[in-house]
Amino acid sequence: MQPTEADLLIQLRKGVLEYCVLARLAREPSYGHQIAADLGRNGLFGSAGSLYPLLSRLRKQGWVASTWEESRLGAARRYYTLTPEGRASLTLFSSVWHQFSDAVHCELRQQP
Repeated sequence: MQPTEADLLIQLRKGVLEYCVLARLAREPSYGHQIAADLGRNGLFGSAGSLYPLLSRLRKQGWVASTWEESRLGAARRYYTLTPEGRASLTLFSSVWHQFSDAVHCELRQQP
């Protein structure tokens, strides 16, 4: 059975979504809904329901930290920030990703 475009996107996102979240937090601290909206605009994020478990895993790994902050628009929001461990993981991923994606692009350019 041939995979669909949606199937392929799901598989690709699974491997890189946590690093996309880290990259987003490297730019500035943010809260979950904003992270989902930002990544969703680029097609990197599918379901908001999967973000909070991912953020929880990243907190348990020590890659992000969180604090509650009051909002002018309503309830308090949990803001996430990148930790030094998270920044180191993102730096390593970035290096490996560039090598890997270059190799994939090379193979795809050589197809008949």
